[in-house]
Amino acid sequence: MSRIGNKAITIPSGVEVTITDGNEVTVKGPKGTLTRTFSPIYDIKIEEGVLTVARPNDQKAVKQLHGTIRSLINNMIEGVNQGFKKELDIVGIGYRAAVNGNKLVLNVGYSHPVEFEIIDGLTVAVEKNTRVSVEGIDKQVVGEFAANVRNTRKPEPYLGKGIRYKDEHVRRKEGKTAGKK
Repeated sequence: MSRIGNKAITIPSGVEVTITDGNEVTVKGPKGTLTRTFSPIYDIKIEEGVLTVARPNDQKAVKQLHGTIRSLINNMIEGVNQGFKKELDIVGIGYRAAVNGNKLVLNVGYSHPVEFEIIDGLTVAVEKNTRVSVEGIDKQVVGEFAANVRNTRKPEPYLGKGIRYKDEHVRRKEGKTAGKK
């Protein structure tokens, strides 16, 4: 039994959810609109401001997607209502970031600056040259963009230099000791 899939989603005020044929779910809220199509075998209903997802049978593949579909719809509702935010810290001497037009430019120890095209629907801001914040209504797009930025220079364990998430803890290693005689 899927515990996540059976949970009901309460639709907050100011958010409008519509379900069309073929299980296309459209969520409109104060921050924007998201649309996604789900498998037509699932029964997605809205009754008195509460959204529920029901599965047709107990086959393994159907049970596996039940909770996923419910979570995706919940993330859509949360995104258009509050939005999602990821913050990255840049640690290292000479490491910095800047936003130039529609590009995020990173100087992180390579011989060239690394540029990222900012995707439509995302807001990227740089504070004090070392804190990058990525905001948007689609959780997947925000997380993927932040992960791609982090992958340009992952934090290394000896000096801790690199790009890390705001609350990420980097396990530090002790450096090489002098040769033993």
